[in-house]
Amino acid sequence: MTRKTTIWAAGAKTLLMAVAVFTAAVSGGGTDAEERYELREDPRLPKETKAQKDARMAWWAEARFGMFIHFGLYATLGRHEWVQKYERIRPEDYESRYKPRFNPDRFNARDWVAKAKAAGMRYMVLTTKHHEGFCMWDTKTTDFKISDTAFHRDLVREYVDACREAGIRVGFYYSIIDWHHPDFRIDTIHPLHDILGKQGAAEANRTRDMGKYRAYMQRQVTELLTDYGQIDIIFFDFTHPGYHEIGKNGREDYHSEELLALTRRLQPQIIVNDRLGLRDIVGGWDIKTPEQVIVPKCPTFNGEEVYWETCQTFSGSWGYHRDQDTWKSPRQLLFILIDSVSKKGNLLLNVGPTARGEFDYRAVARLKAMGEWMDANSRSIYGCTAAPEDLRAQTPDGTKMTYNPKTNTLYLHILEWPIKVLPITFADRVAYAQLLNDGSEVLIQQPRHVSGAIRKDMPASLMLPVRKPHTEIPVVEMFLKPN
Repeated sequence: MTRKTTIWAAGAKTLLMAVAVFTAAVSGGGTDAEERYELREDPRLPKETKAQKDARMAWWAEARFGMFIHFGLYATLGRHEWVQKYERIRPEDYESRYKPRFNPDRFNARDWVAKAKAAGMRYMVLTTKHHEGFCMWDTKTTDFKISDTAFHRDLVREYVDACREAGIRVGFYYSIIDWHHPDFRIDTIHPLHDILGKQGAAEANRTRDMGKYRAYMQRQVTELLTDYGQIDIIFFDFTHPGYHEIGKNGREDYHSEELLALTRRLQPQIIVNDRLGLRDIVGGWDIKTPEQVIVPKCPTFNGEEVYWETCQTFSGSWGYHRDQDTWKSPRQLLFILIDSVSKKGNLLLNVGPTARGEFDYRAVARLKAMGEWMDANSRSIYGCTAAPEDLRAQTPDGTKMTYNPKTNTLYLHILEWPIKVLPITFADRVAYAQLLNDGSEVLIQQPRHVSGAIRKDMPASLMLPVRKPHTEIPVVEMFLKPN
């Protein structure tokens, strides 16, 4: 192993292993750090220079931290957002049993947004429709929607209005998979595939018309991108090149290029994720979305670093799961945020509200803890990125570094608090250092022996207090000398 992979052995190894143990590659978001494709242009998509894309992405790269919300009919069951698949429930039974019971009477969009903002999040992405096909807005395309329940309201409208009121950027998640629609082709992840069996699913597919489903899907996306003003992000989920070859619907089934062209036409400034299966199309995606993983480095595509964000859960499921007990600690969650920013990425952290429309008490506690840390230390996150390469190579063991290029400031996140002395090999680059949580000076000196003699076996070091500051992960803010 290289030093990069063993750096945590000195102290932070336990934290990293606790975070990494749950990771798994799912949902077509991709986890490989390097990808190469031969690219082709689609004349239906707008052309954009790198400078134009960077300008369009600027607010997102500044924000670094967002909230994902998975909310749908599955919250009523409280057993995972894929419960219909896992428990082999027929679509008609799923609708008849749970739609009449769905009434999130304690939902308050302003409260959701306030909790996200207090946690330090600057954008939100809401599931408008998940794989179950249940719509969270007052769509004209189907009665399988929230406004046709006892709730009677357009939840998406209230969410959008609350975000705008609070200055939070607005994002939509939209599943191109739909287990409820009668013309959606039964693939291997469809609940009916397990119920009917392979042969039965093939027989049922003879009367299903994906063309009708595509028209339905495009009408829904048109509603979402027309009726709610400017939408800043859309998170499509999911297809992938080659999925149709193993019994799953691929981009040809969804006409992904046509769907993306529609999206770009309706919302030219929108940021689009990478799950339409269009990796080989110029302008086919804006951000890579590795899911539930810690990436080893900033992902690259055809040799160039790309925009990316990791989407993560508090526990394991995305929708509300009453009995799940694998919840990550605030420290683990903060590590994921810091680690992502240190590799030029964002964190989209998920909440699965209860069937009554409230955030689970465990989510509330973790959001509060993250907000307390962000309140004191957000300068090390907002507008930050990876440290310059020469400094990155000198990252002290047990720490993570982020860097703000606009202010030429380096942030050292100390994961394992040392005893007084933290050696750094780049002291000559630092003009001044302070603890970020309280602004108190941190001296940079040559360590001394008890006798007072200078220790020649150690480099200049940060002279830290014996007791760890009252913050979950302390940060030293280092103002660098001009180059």
